Amino acid sequence: MLAKCQANWRNGSGAESVRAAITIYPIVICLCCFDSLKFRVSYTHKAHSALQLNIDSANAELRNASPEAIVRWALAQGGRTIATTSMGRNAAVMLHLVSQVDPSVPTIWVDTGYNLRDTYVVAERLIRDLKLNIHVYSPQMTSERRNAIMGGIPTVDEEARHAEFTRQVKLEPFDRALADFQPDFWLTGIRREETEHRKTLDVVSHDARGIVKVAPIFYWSDAQVDAYMAQHGLPTCKHYFDPTKVMDGRECGLHTAA
Repeated sequence: MLAKCQANWRNGSGAESVRAAITIYPIVICLCCFDSLKFRVSYTHKAHSALQLNIDSANAELRNASPEAIVRWALAQGGRTIATTSMGRNAAVMLHLVSQVDPSVPTIWVDTGYNLRDTYVVAERLIRDLKLNIHVYSPQMTSERRNAIMGGIPTVDEEARHAEFTRQVKLEPFDRALADFQPDFWLTGIRREETEHRKTLDVVSHDARGIVKVAPIFYWSDAQVDAYMAQHGLPTCKHYFDPTKVMDGRECGLHTAA
């Protein structure tokens, strides 16, 4: 009973555990609550440590480190860590890097519902071959229903409608993922050369949501990405479409929304 009580506190169902403990084993409640208190203090300390991380020192330390070493550094910080993927072109690089270091790291995929068949085929292959701890988050409304309501995908010139579209298909599902996993650290495959916004970041940066964002391949060139893909025989989709970006050089919102 004690073990079950402690486990329930850890996964957020503590109230039910307490009621059961009081009813069945009155003395257990004290032990369970004491252990829970230690756990919550410990996690709060980790989260606080993540926020207090010296970003400049971390970037100086990691500037010339290998992507594998950067992943290990993030995991060694002791906080809750997630990885994210778009399953877009060359997404296999980050998926492979993380899975080689620790395949248990939760990988979040926000599937907008607008991916092409090729993307889904390659995604399923990567999930299977790399044995990913994948968690797929989808919009609350199907793409066909949204198309009927909104008249298709809004253009980027329709700023208000496109912003609402982006919220529905990308930001809201990602917010659910963050609520579920409550990460301290976020492993991401963003690279400096991809957008103007990303040129303002570094390997390690603070997200406005309070998460430490870690980009192991931040300074890699297209050639380095291609070489890694070839070296490890990794597959990539040939056809990929992100309706929130529409064109290269635009942000999808995940890295700028907070």
